[in-house]
Amino acid sequence: MGFPDRIERTVELAHPPATVWAALTTAEGLGAWFGHEATIDLRPGGSAQMKWDSGHTADMRVERVEEPMVFGFTWQIEELPEDDPRRTYVEFTLEPAGAGTRLTVVETGFAQLPEDAYRKVYDGHTQGWASELGELAGYLDAP
Repeated sequence: MGFPDRIERTVELAHPPATVWAALTTAEGLGAWFGHEATIDLRPGGSAQMKWDSGHTADMRVERVEEPMVFGFTWQIEELPEDDPRRTYVEFTLEPAGAGTRLTVVETGFAQLPEDAYRKVYDGHTQGWASELGELAGYLDAP
């Protein structure tokens, strides 16, 4: 029997897709809600990095950019050695919902993990997306 390979979360945001898109795809936006500092080269194959005050960093590769509806990237799996080529894929899909946006985030690629790392990574990312999407909403709602 295989492991669950997918985390999916949907949130309704009271902001138009263009505003949500900027929060997801700019260094300023990513650094405000997802990390504490970010860089991004917004094109397929471009690199992005987030840094946290804790010293943790996440290196990402931009995979899909369909402004203002789909943004996808791959990133390193924290329980694997730094030179391990395996990554998970994260995709944000934005849909207009009245005056706001329905945002869906899907992360896949967990089934490739060794059994000893799977539960920690999968559970951590499941909890992480719930927290991060709350931070995104707070960032967008801030005056």
